Amino acid sequence: MQDLTDLYQSVILDHNRRPRNYSVLPTANRVGSGNNPMCGDQITVYVKLEGDRIADVSFQGSGCAISKASASLMTVNLKGKTIPEAEAIYADLHKMVTTGKVEDDNMSDLAALAGVYQFPARIKCATLGWHAALNAAKGDEKPATTELPGD
Repeated sequence: MQDLTDLYQSVILDHNRRPRNYSVLPTANRVGSGNNPMCGDQITVYVKLEGDRIADVSFQGSGCAISKASASLMTVNLKGKTIPEAEAIYADLHKMVTTGKVEDDNMSDLAALAGVYQFPARIKCATLGWHAALNAAKGDEKPATTELPGD
């Protein structure tokens, strides 16, 4: 089990240090943003939709290692997916980061985020980029936030 934990930690550290698709996407036709005031995470996600398919996706922003690694993993996993497929992947991810259980073999590299459930405050960090991306894909220009209005 320790070997698996070490592998997951190395995946998160790698995606934090060398995030994939970390750039402004000049061909984006949708943009979403999000912030997590508790942790200081801020993200902008750029989505190129072709019909209901995410043809390309990238992000920029600043935040903790979990936030950046999750957004990087998200871009890799959402390219080529339809919006309903992206929503299903997010649902599986959310279940995983809140329970620690990897129930879908298709989670592959996203399983590295399973340990987040041990740190409930970090769940918001792991899901922020996903909320921003899904908002962008659905045309919702409202920024995603991890806090309720008035909090």
